[in-house]
Amino acid sequence: MNQICSKCIYDDSIPTISFDHLGVCSYCLQIDDIAEKYGTGTKKGTDELGRLLDEIKSNGRKQKYDCVIGVSGGTDSSYLLMKAVEWGLSPLAVHYDNTWNSAIATMNIEKVTRTLSVDLYTHIVDNHEIDDIKASIVKARILEFDADTDVAIIQVLRSVAAKYHISYILEGHSFFTEGISPVSQNYFDGRYIKDIHEKYGQLKMKTFPNLTFSRFVRWTLLHRQQIIRPLWYINYDKEIARNELADKTGWQYYGGHHLENRASAFFHTVWAPQGFNVDFRNLTIAAQVRSGKIARKEGFRRMEEPIEVDPSLTEFVLKRLKMSEEELDFAMNGVKQNWRDFKSYKRRFELFRPVFLYLLKRNRVTHSFYIKYCFPI
Repeated sequence: MNQICSKCIYDDSIPTISFDHLGVCSYCLQIDDIAEKYGTGTKKGTDELGRLLDEIKSNGRKQKYDCVIGVSGGTDSSYLLMKAVEWGLSPLAVHYDNTWNSAIATMNIEKVTRTLSVDLYTHIVDNHEIDDIKASIVKARILEFDADTDVAIIQVLRSVAAKYHISYILEGHSFFTEGISPVSQNYFDGRYIKDIHEKYGQLKMKTFPNLTFSRFVRWTLLHRQQIIRPLWYINYDKEIARNELADKTGWQYYGGHHLENRASAFFHTVWAPQGFNVDFRNLTIAAQVRSGKIARKEGFRRMEEPIEVDPSLTEFVLKRLKMSEEELDFAMNGVKQNWRDFKSYKRRFELFRPVFLYLLKRNRVTHSFYIKYCFPI
């Protein structure tokens, strides 16, 4: 029988997991350490967030925008944008459109920005180019179907911040409700995406905003951009956030975590669970159990429920990627590859770990980046 964490629902099938003498898993201990460091939901956290907000306002007082906030139409980013306005900030909303948005996500972005009177900057990638990148990921038979989006979002946020001379980037991530994905699982960086596309793609990257190592260094060292995650400091509740968003902006729920984008929905409901036997629901459910939102028994029950799949989703993906059912079936059921089979910046991140620790202390890289990217697996 697998050893199961005494605090959440993770077991020893999770990559690189370990347990302490009380049976608590290393991921729960990691979350506890982060919560203590950031003072999540305590006076320490609210005081530190208040200090950061005052700093952002002070440094941006002569500018039209004092921060940029990435928006997807989902709960966390929409809520953060709303709170930023309530906190007295002057944000510029930034959206990376990979052309796979659901209609409700697009509508949510429009509703929230219009209601809050916030300007929106959108970077739209060429749809043929992004489909070629995603087709190359499928042909490479790797887990990270939507890694290109995660890389591009970071590059777009940082490049827009540089364009408008903005020093602060606010992200809507909440480790308290989403957890932090296990080390070695779902790895990605700009070099990784580029190498996969060079091996399996057909079109040139022209509009795709790839985050290279040199660009990353430029944003963090030369532009001194700071990444702030306000939801790490406060007692954040997704259900309350959704209700507040709906009441104040007309925002609508899209039915599930990461389902606001069809590429992300395919990754979470089809590609990962059916092709790689990876169910990323455990991130959210484990986080809910850790925080006491639901009981462990309820967490296990939810994990046993079948994943709901939009019956038209796979057909949509096949049409966009110009791929046959047989090709997709081969990719999902054939011999898999992973990030170790391709070029990446992983060794470089590890080599410069002292530099990234320096940058972490100054909020120029995130805590989750440091612990996931800068240590050997």
